[in-house]
Amino acid sequence: MADDTSRKQDEPVEEFEREPVPERAWLGFSSFVGQYAGEHTAGTELMIGPLFIASGVSAPAVVGGLFAGNLLAVLSWVFLTAPIAVRARMTLYFQLEKICGRRLVTAYNLANGVMFCFLAGAMVTVNATAAGLWFDIAMPGLNDLYPNSAGWVATVLVMGALMTIVAAYGYKVVARIANIAAPWMVLVFIAYGIVAARQLGIESVGEFWPKAQALIWTGGAPLAGRAKFTFWHVMFFAWFCNMAMHVGMADLSVFRYARKSWYAVGTAAGMYLGHFIAWLSASILYAQQLHATPGNTDVLPGPLAYNAVGIAGVLCVIVAGWTTANPTIYRAGLAFQAISPRSSRYRVTLFTGALATVAGMFPAIAMKLLDFVALYGLVLMPMGAVIFVDFWLAGKFGFERNYAEKSGVPINWAAAIAWVATLAACLAVVNMGGMQIYFIGLPGWFAAAALYIVMSRVLQRKEVRL
Repeated sequence: MADDTSRKQDEPVEEFEREPVPERAWLGFSSFVGQYAGEHTAGTELMIGPLFIASGVSAPAVVGGLFAGNLLAVLSWVFLTAPIAVRARMTLYFQLEKICGRRLVTAYNLANGVMFCFLAGAMVTVNATAAGLWFDIAMPGLNDLYPNSAGWVATVLVMGALMTIVAAYGYKVVARIANIAAPWMVLVFIAYGIVAARQLGIESVGEFWPKAQALIWTGGAPLAGRAKFTFWHVMFFAWFCNMAMHVGMADLSVFRYARKSWYAVGTAAGMYLGHFIAWLSASILYAQQLHATPGNTDVLPGPLAYNAVGIAGVLCVIVAGWTTANPTIYRAGLAFQAISPRSSRYRVTLFTGALATVAGMFPAIAMKLLDFVALYGLVLMPMGAVIFVDFWLAGKFGFERNYAEKSGVPINWAAAIAWVATLAACLAVVNMGGMQIYFIGLPGWFAAAALYIVMSRVLQRKEVRL
């Protein structure tokens, strides 16, 4: 008891890591609108939008795919994640501990935290491309893997430290900063697209669609080393680029603060302002760059933004990186803190931010962002299926809910088999079967759910007989 009291006194904020969030700490709808608008209208949108151009997508494919995929993402938060979150009001990690057992959830939390650190690192990379403009440092290229200058490393260190400090002060601070920044960032992202379109010779709304098909999303051959994208690639990427958050249930940790489950419709602010408007605007910026300097294929958010709207664009990239990396580092901190519950979440988050900052020094993560976010979602997705089945379907299929907590086992082997076998099968299909990674998440989720049901019935019955 003394250790727990001491740890709570060390915390600058109370985050309820191992207990349901009490009613006094519940938040209103606007907190989630602002947080998701801020998190998903991010500097990384200036990485993702250009990569659609690099993948040779057509205008109908990118617009239609983004509209449909983002709608499916919002519905996934509304109908899969939020209903469980507001009933249990626990972090993803504490809820998994009850289902999976302490040892298994430790392995999961480690994988989860590392993947979140890499994702936050990509956002630190993006911010450094903006801040580095003021110091005229050498920027990484599209195919660079490692840090290319001491100036780059120093810039990443400064940006990562600023992001980490904000994340360490907890979800309420993260949401408050996002609410302040989101409206301004959205306007600047819209300005990116308008300015770049005018530079391409698009002078009116009526000219946009025909010139967009001829000059921006032409449907031509992809750049070297890039897969050709169709409507289905775009739709599934838009849906599952946040697979870990919704079908993977990571945002149980966020929506446990919501008064009502329908507050998850606030994710639409992030999906349609960020993953629709911002991605399209970033695509237009990149198309203008390729048109003006055909040999320049670098995807550098800072220079792209500066060339469009000057200093305001650079500031937007920096602030957008903060509002996205902050909740990502916060989530990673919760994952690592769950491994050692007696540790201070504040201090663990500082350590997590340091890892993300080191990852941000390596531009390969940001330059391969489409593939990375697909892989990161795939790694975490099976446990989302396990949580969904355990919460809603355990009784209907005749096995015990929260089995590890009730039985005291350190590993729920049904969950372990569902996670490892599903992930192994999905990666095998991608690597040997030729299916692209963007398409494997949906069948993988259903496979994990079915496997968890079957293994839970078999293993729990076997233990009863013994």
